[in-house]
Amino acid sequence: MLNLFLPNKHVKSIFDIEPTFLQAEGKKGIIIDLDNTLVPWNVSHATDEVITWLKKMDDANIKVTIFSNNNEERVTVFAEPLGTSFIYQARKPLQRAFKRAKIQMELETDEIVVIGDQLLTDILGGNKAGFYTILVVPIVQSDAPITKFNRNVERLILNYFYRKGKLTRRMTDGE
Repeated sequence: MLNLFLPNKHVKSIFDIEPTFLQAEGKKGIIIDLDNTLVPWNVSHATDEVITWLKKMDDANIKVTIFSNNNEERVTVFAEPLGTSFIYQARKPLQRAFKRAKIQMELETDEIVVIGDQLLTDILGGNKAGFYTILVVPIVQSDAPITKFNRNVERLILNYFYRKGKLTRRMTDGE
């Protein structure tokens, strides 16, 4: 049961994920969380570094869909200037929107990776839908109020995985 929360890979940030790694794994598409994965949850627009990372993926012919439980306005304001496809109010970890993203990308399940900062939404949903999953350390340690409860549960699950040797710790700048 707990293995549904276990990511295939755990990295510090999206910038540790290179197109060459994805291509070597046979991945042609990314379903990526927005808040605390691409930018802090309270930042409206992509940073230059995020824009460069997305361009690297595009140059490597890796499709990207921004995937968020947030509202239409939040996700649209972020994604439209980038020309990136997106899904808002995804209701992660439910699988309906994951399947919609897969259809939009016109790729097979084994060609897609899900990247996010939350075990209870991104990783659980991605694993249940059969995708390769990558957990990133949250960009900032503050969260929207609704996410704070999830973080406490996630900490317990992560500590279990660390103790069992299923994951190695990824340090944040402050650690």
